[in-house]
Amino acid sequence: MTTTAKRYLVTGGAGYVGSVVAAHLLERGHQVTVLDDLSTGFAEGVPDGAEFVEGRIQDAAKWLDASYDGVLHFAAFSQVGESVAKPEKYWENNVGGTIALLAAMRDAGVRRLVFSSTAATYGEPETVPITETAPTSPTSPYGASKLAVDHMIGGECAAHGLAAVSLRYFNVAGAYGSLGERHHPESHLVPLVLQVALGEREAISVYGEDYPTPDGTCVRDYIHVADLAEAHLLALDAMTADSVPAGEHLICNLGNGNGFSVRQVVETAREVTGHPIPEITAARRPGDPAVLVASADAARERLGWTPSRPDLAAVVADAWAFARHRREGGA
Repeated sequence: MTTTAKRYLVTGGAGYVGSVVAAHLLERGHQVTVLDDLSTGFAEGVPDGAEFVEGRIQDAAKWLDASYDGVLHFAAFSQVGESVAKPEKYWENNVGGTIALLAAMRDAGVRRLVFSSTAATYGEPETVPITETAPTSPTSPYGASKLAVDHMIGGECAAHGLAAVSLRYFNVAGAYGSLGERHHPESHLVPLVLQVALGEREAISVYGEDYPTPDGTCVRDYIHVADLAEAHLLALDAMTADSVPAGEHLICNLGNGNGFSVRQVVETAREVTGHPIPEITAARRPGDPAVLVASADAARERLGWTPSRPDLAAVVADAWAFARHRREGGA
């Protein structure tokens, strides 16, 4: 663990994961600048103590200079369905924005990067649990844009001595105090289920109940957002200690290694909230794999990361506390 305070730029730090990572950096004693255009983030999500700059990553060169020790990059659009309807939006922001960010880092001499990648780079897996050596075959422009950025980062490391870690997340959920999930529109299962508990939605749709899984519904690997944040700090530690040296691009999957079905998530939410949470069975969605579970062996071996909050009920309980806080007038 590092002991010397450093300065970091967090792109997309007003969003869900970025804000929680920024809060963890501040708690560690680091200086944090959040760069976010607020197109999907929220100004009130920027943690107290962070400097906030409203702007696009395409303009990162305006603020990035040699005083920064590294960049943590979360500034991407992430809605799969939208990426199919508007692929140009995803190429322009996710890929074009990262090209500009890498150029700004190169010019400023900032040589450490942690990138928020995604399990969507793998597409429909051939085997589970999914390792970093699994074939990458994204099924959406969103996943393809993230994979393209991973390739760009690899080239930057090899050619220009960048040290980088790409963290490929699976299903992130939960909350960290007053920082939690609030996408518009919402597409993730845990907050959707909690919207039903709050009376904001009549029922939760269960897409398919005839998958080859124990209860017939899709199985996914859920990771607590605070565990995710801790992985980012460990990635920075690894680069600072040169265990991920200049010129290396390390890719790690992040997940619990255990899957929970859609019905298990719904039933857990019923137990946590005390609400019945009606469900409606709908047809399968095209492209939904039966099981998506991560192997996090690389993160454990290279970063020393082990999720400390693997219990699904704890994940849902933290998300529920955040949802009620917002419902009662919290930020």
